[in-house]
Amino acid sequence: MLTLLVAGFFSGIVFWGGFNTVMEWTNTEKFCISCHEMEDNVYQEYKETIHYSNRTGVRAVCSDCHVPKDWTHKMIRKVQASREVWGKITGSIDTREKFEAKRLQLARNEWARMKVSDSRECRNCHSLESMNSELQRQRARKQHETAREDNMTCIDCHKGIAHHKPEGMTEADEE
Repeated sequence: MLTLLVAGFFSGIVFWGGFNTVMEWTNTEKFCISCHEMEDNVYQEYKETIHYSNRTGVRAVCSDCHVPKDWTHKMIRKVQASREVWGKITGSIDTREKFEAKRLQLARNEWARMKVSDSRECRNCHSLESMNSELQRQRARKQHETAREDNMTCIDCHKGIAHHKPEGMTEADEE
């Protein structure tokens, strides 16, 4: 019985270590752009943004914005991402034309996810409370004050911050 208990304990450690290693590996930029759908489309846009290159040298990688840090929400997001793997397998966005045809719906899905989570991933690095409004331009200061008062979230105003906005957006998408 003791042998079974010890073997089970060490097997659990090995399993958990392997599982966690795979989860973390799938959060790397290298993994995210390993398929041409991402590398040829949104990755090229991201490389043009301040999240990729800036004066401080701090870089946000794909998972910083698209995968929650805490375990529970991360696992939920990973299960949701399995649909993206299915899309890869079936070739639903394997050309630029197919990607652009689905881009607006993909963006809407991501905006809705971020809205529901109160832009949790944005707030891992940014927060209204830590912003020094005196150093902001007047327009930004005013907009952030409005965001505080109206309980808005980052994605309400910052669609297109790391990727081009999709064609065909409506007024509802912009709001």
